[in-house]
Amino acid sequence: MQFEGKKFLVFGAGKSGIGATELLLKKGARPILFDQNTERDAEEIRSRISGGQNVEIIIGELPESVLDEIEIMVISPGVPCDLPLVLRIKEKNIALWSEIELAYQVGKGKVLAITGTNGKTTTTALLGEIMKSHFPEVYVVGNIGFPYTDAAAEQTDEAVTVAEISSFQLETIESFHPAASAITNITPDHLNRHHTMEEYIRVKELITENQDMDDLCVLNYEDEVLREFGVSLEQKTNVLFFSSRRVLDKGIYLDGDRICMSDGQNIRPLIKTGEMKLLGLHNYENVMTAAAMADFAGVPIEKIRDTIKNFSGVEHRIEYVTEKNGVQYYNDSKGTNPDAAIKGIQAMNRPTLLIGGGYDKQSTYDEWINSFDGKVKYLVLIGQTKQKIADCAVSCGFPEERIIFCEDLKEAVGVCAGKAVPGDAVLLSPACASWGQFDNYEQRGDMFKAFANEL
Repeated sequence: MQFEGKKFLVFGAGKSGIGATELLLKKGARPILFDQNTERDAEEIRSRISGGQNVEIIIGELPESVLDEIEIMVISPGVPCDLPLVLRIKEKNIALWSEIELAYQVGKGKVLAITGTNGKTTTTALLGEIMKSHFPEVYVVGNIGFPYTDAAAEQTDEAVTVAEISSFQLETIESFHPAASAITNITPDHLNRHHTMEEYIRVKELITENQDMDDLCVLNYEDEVLREFGVSLEQKTNVLFFSSRRVLDKGIYLDGDRICMSDGQNIRPLIKTGEMKLLGLHNYENVMTAAAMADFAGVPIEKIRDTIKNFSGVEHRIEYVTEKNGVQYYNDSKGTNPDAAIKGIQAMNRPTLLIGGGYDKQSTYDEWINSFDGKVKYLVLIGQTKQKIADCAVSCGFPEERIIFCEDLKEAVGVCAGKAVPGDAVLLSPACASWGQFDNYEQRGDMFKAFANEL
């Protein structure tokens, strides 16, 4: 596409919006950066943009005349698609792109993309390391913390992009076309944004929208929604299932303590679980997803195996922090929904003081509470959802006297330290988003680690 001289509206002045604006400047476009938050300072935003003196910045209300000038709007992931302004953009038939779409339009090479409710970050990080073991030019981008827009302008035709993609980013793709995609699982999440489970599923499945029979989609056979989706998807692209619960005739699966790959005729052993640093069934699923995509991309199985053996996981996902007075502290701040938090508590092998709560994404917590399985000594709650979680815990039979409310994370860590005894664990695994008290889950996890280390 020709970008030179075209007017773009970039909606949202956060990290994604800044990245999109800078990429448009590099391509010779004329971006207008807009943010509805009247507390934002235009000059402070401009100071964070390389070449910001050439950017028009609008805060608060967007003049109608601007809509008559622009050809495309690039929308940041945090901006809902049902806002009145976004609906006006759609009515005017102005193209609506996510920053992922913008980066794909500019970028070069092959894209491997991963979405799903849980497991995205670990799978993306592992796949990135595997690809780096074999290809000279690899970019690991997207929801993992490094914007795709920051990498797109420098890519060559030999580039391999490994991208973690959220449902928010998939809502507004147009031509985004990964050579290999994966949907790790689908459980209720972000219903405050997508409103219905049906819409959330539809958006997740958009990752395959532009794939064809030269491509691959890796799906979780044990997820009923994805199993059904895979049957229909086989009409347009290659589908490979993974399973942690059964041997598949064709696919990648866990057989006892071995992960194996089968093409329907030949079985190739990949790795034994005891050879890996990653622990837990959910991580074996992440390994299967990454291995299947890397194998499709042409990485030799020996390199895949060696990388998996040496991979120790990602920050903020059941991350060991420290031991104080015989008590171990674990940071699972990336457990931002109940399903992810279930995996966090399942990984604990000690009596656990669990810190939960945060921003309300309209989740339900029964399954999370019921997964405690006698491990949780105290449930220490913070944030907007603390009363909602406490009520759910009591209704599920968790003792009310072992539920503690705290005002903030620092107090919660201190309370846990006071009640824990040698041999216990303190786990931050909130089952909720971080917004409200924190900028993001990374900040929440970093603060937890700082408070634990200061004890």
